[in-house]
Amino acid sequence: MRVLVIGSGAREHALLLALRRDPGVTGLICAPGNAGTAKIAEQHPVDVASGEAVAALAQRTEADLVIIGPEVPLVLGVADAVRAAGVACFGPSADAARIEGSKAFAKDVMAEAGVRTAHSEIVDNPAHLDAALDRFGPTWVVKDDGLAAGKGVVVTADRVAARAHAAGLLESGHPVLLESFLDGPEVSLFCVVDGETVVPLIPAQDHKRVGDGDTGPNTGGMGAYTPLPWLPESVVTDIVESVVKPVAAEMVRRGSPFQGLLYAGLAIGTDGPAVVEFNCRFGDPETQAVLALLDSPLGELLNAAATGTLADAEPPRWRDGSAVTVVLAAENYPAAPRTGDVITGADGEGILHAGTTITDGKTVSAGGRVLAIVGTGRDLTAARDEAYARLDGIKLPGGHYRTDIGLAAVEGRITIPGA
Repeated sequence: MRVLVIGSGAREHALLLALRRDPGVTGLICAPGNAGTAKIAEQHPVDVASGEAVAALAQRTEADLVIIGPEVPLVLGVADAVRAAGVACFGPSADAARIEGSKAFAKDVMAEAGVRTAHSEIVDNPAHLDAALDRFGPTWVVKDDGLAAGKGVVVTADRVAARAHAAGLLESGHPVLLESFLDGPEVSLFCVVDGETVVPLIPAQDHKRVGDGDTGPNTGGMGAYTPLPWLPESVVTDIVESVVKPVAAEMVRRGSPFQGLLYAGLAIGTDGPAVVEFNCRFGDPETQAVLALLDSPLGELLNAAATGTLADAEPPRWRDGSAVTVVLAAENYPAAPRTGDVITGADGEGILHAGTTITDGKTVSAGGRVLAIVGTGRDLTAARDEAYARLDGIKLPGGHYRTDIGLAAVEGRITIPGA
């Protein structure tokens, strides 16, 4: 099976590395890729937002399966175009991808499915903003209703800051979603979905804020770890049964069956799991940690979902131990990042490329999140040690990273309210 992976980040690099371990995968193609993926896969330029271009590339490279990494092409219907060209595709239709593309749509699906989530309100008129803000607090959650690459959210106890973020979104023509604040630690649970068939992967936890101790603005993600030593296995079962399966069934009922990776972001509070958001694709940087522990064929699993045979597929198997991903970001990220800096030490096991390219034979930075460094070990402490040891050998002028990925879990500082 020849597999084409669409995207250019560390998530796609992780997918390719896992696919390379699958004996049923005979060829790897990546488009447009980066400096790291070029070393393990055929690489081709492509406009990822063009269904016509991606479908043509799939046919030209004789791909048997296309895996779409980023959310933007999925929301734009690229998976539909690939399937229409007669190529199997792992990724939801544009209709189903609205579960991420429109938070208002996701809220409506959850309401019909009886799934717990935050109380919310859409504001699309600046004249209504102050009255709406008065109905929330003392912690305000303000979101862009559309796609924002993980950076369109402000969570704050400062009403002035909440109002400023909401007003800025409205001024740029984006509706605002106000939500009540959900207590408890957050969990990312990826599920491979084929209609009403749901196969969960192992849970992870992302670190969204740019600075140690969860300080500073939100980013696309500065690191992640898996599994979660503080999360009982029964909670994962509860999430699958009370959240993901009802949502998948509701999508089928609406005539928009989901086929691909459904990512549930949840808060585990006093009353149990509540959904913060859904995404329609593998998360980044959680994927890098989760797939590092996968011990069964990834291509076989994703192809089963893409071809409607997931119910008959073998469940995934996992290695013992833990995995940690630490993101090395460019100077000034998550604002306008500096690019074009030469990176040294960026080769080797556990070093996944994101915002990189080759210029004059050298690896240089080309985005905000530049590398994702993965460590594995018998436990979370050992995995952290390996990841940070690998980071010590990498040099990026102005680069920065968090030093506390997974540390709160190691120190036993994460608890479920009421547990």
